[in-house]
Amino acid sequence: MASSELKHPLGIQPLGNMYLTGAQNHKAAGIGQLAQLNDEILMSVLGHLDAQSLGRLSTTSKACYIFACHDELWRALVLTEFMGNFHFFHSWRGTYLCRLASTNLEPDSVVEPPPAKKRRASEYSYAINLDNRFFSDLLFQPWFCANVPLCPTWLEVENVDRRSQLSVEEFRRAYEAPNRPVVITDVVGKWDASKLTREYLLQAYGDRPTIVGGYKMKLHDYYRYADQAGNDDQPLYLFDKHFSSSASKLACDYTVPEYFSEDLFAALGAARPDFRWLIVGPQRSGSTFHKDPNCTSAWNAVIKGAKKWVLFPPSCIPPGVHPSEDGLDVAAPVSLVEWFLNFYDEALERGIQPLECICREGDLLFVPRGWWHMALNLEHSVAVTQNFVSQVNLPHVRKYIKQAHLVSGCEHEDRASLAERFDHALQEQHPALWEQEVKKDSERKERAHNSKALSNLFASDGNTGKEFCFNFGADNEMATNDDSAKNFKFNF
Repeated sequence: MASSELKHPLGIQPLGNMYLTGAQNHKAAGIGQLAQLNDEILMSVLGHLDAQSLGRLSTTSKACYIFACHDELWRALVLTEFMGNFHFFHSWRGTYLCRLASTNLEPDSVVEPPPAKKRRASEYSYAINLDNRFFSDLLFQPWFCANVPLCPTWLEVENVDRRSQLSVEEFRRAYEAPNRPVVITDVVGKWDASKLTREYLLQAYGDRPTIVGGYKMKLHDYYRYADQAGNDDQPLYLFDKHFSSSASKLACDYTVPEYFSEDLFAALGAARPDFRWLIVGPQRSGSTFHKDPNCTSAWNAVIKGAKKWVLFPPSCIPPGVHPSEDGLDVAAPVSLVEWFLNFYDEALERGIQPLECICREGDLLFVPRGWWHMALNLEHSVAVTQNFVSQVNLPHVRKYIKQAHLVSGCEHEDRASLAERFDHALQEQHPALWEQEVKKDSERKERAHNSKALSNLFASDGNTGKEFCFNFGADNEMATNDDSAKNFKFNF
């Protein structure tokens, strides 16, 4: 659906429409000297204001009202000031005002808003509209990404193998060893985890804190938010690494599939890096492009709902994604839908076709080490995921974690020692495997030494200026006549 077919409730339009129609932008007239700033800088400035200042700004003009009511500003205020202690009420601004009403109550109490009711954007009433003469990509894009229907072509490609009755040997030979993704369809249905419905989770764990967007939030509060997140272009995602301890019975509701039963990081015991998560999210939530931590492989099992996956091989950076040189920092579109809108077609036009699939209830996806991947929830979804180290990816993991600044999933003070501690645990608990690794290390060092020696042989000698050359014909030192002694040199 084109952006022109969706009408923003405040009449905001993408900037390109101003040039197409020749209309005057009422934005500049309403913000005075601030019009000298582009929208990105202006929003950055407004991001430093507190709620009271934003409220005052919203009363000065129609244009200032639109900027000051931008929900991403209020989202930041809610999460910064109240963290996970809030009840979502239709919008982040409404949530802030509702939570503010409880400041005179007990410190941890929250005013209970009216029962949640899902509303479409068109059902909201606003006291202001600029007759479609307010143009801003920055303000229009988040709303558009939250409301545009998902394009059917985004969901058509299914080029990841789907397998059932797969033996462990065939899995390792056909998928893990060559580092290829695969969807396994006949594992999750055997788990008790299939009972993890919303009702079951709320009844058993509704008052327990979970990790949502880096904040602690009670599960029933998160579900309340998820029900009303329809206008949020980047919905909060429950990604809880503590569920096995805070709700230990949940961890007993599933068993690790036999394909992934070998997890050598387990040799570290409780000191191992984070490795398993309960994942819950509404439609359009998910994870942006990334590689899994510490060069591990992973599996992701969908208990409820459906997820759209896009995966690129390790050497192929997805379009629109810009990692730092060491891969620690990744710049990418914040909204998953924004990536599909702006870069999905470009991905299809590339020489390397991405792998794509939809995992529905009962499907399990194997994500090999190093693969770029993103997941978009097509409906409210519940999943369990674990990262692991097997003999197949062990050499890659050991090499990776020797670079302490790349290590993640454990305390900062423990990262520099992870490689040494892991090697020691392997030596103690898996001595035969450790001997194999020592032998492989020696072979790798020997190959590296031979490769370096060969490179030096063909390299120029910077001190003497002599060049290595193959001569065909008479040797230079024995030739007496350059005309008869024809020398052909191949210089390296």
